[in-house]
Amino acid sequence: WHHVIKVEKIGDALPGAKFPRLVRAIGACPPEDVGGFPGYADFLEAMNDPGHEAHDDMMRWHGRKFDPEDADIGGILDNFERLSKKWAPKPRKPKTSTTRL
Repeated sequence: WHHVIKVEKIGDALPGAKFPRLVRAIGACPPEDVGGFPGYADFLEAMNDPGHEAHDDMMRWHGRKFDPEDADIGGILDNFERLSKKWAPKPRKPKTSTTRL
């Protein structure tokens, strides 16, 4: 699969901004275990043709309709939200000072 990650700018952090941040997404991610590029091509052909001999099998396997143009931006943003919480700096506990007399 071909993925492009483009760094457009590196600068100071924006107050209140969460990272990573989605700028653009194009196209759907192929289903897991679809069989690489040839399997994905076969999958798309069968899914887009209700008369295709494998259409019903692919619908059962995938579980729903598939739109290769739908990047599922909501799902991506949900994953980014989870990552931003995971990667957020943790508050540091104040150091306790011990004074000996």
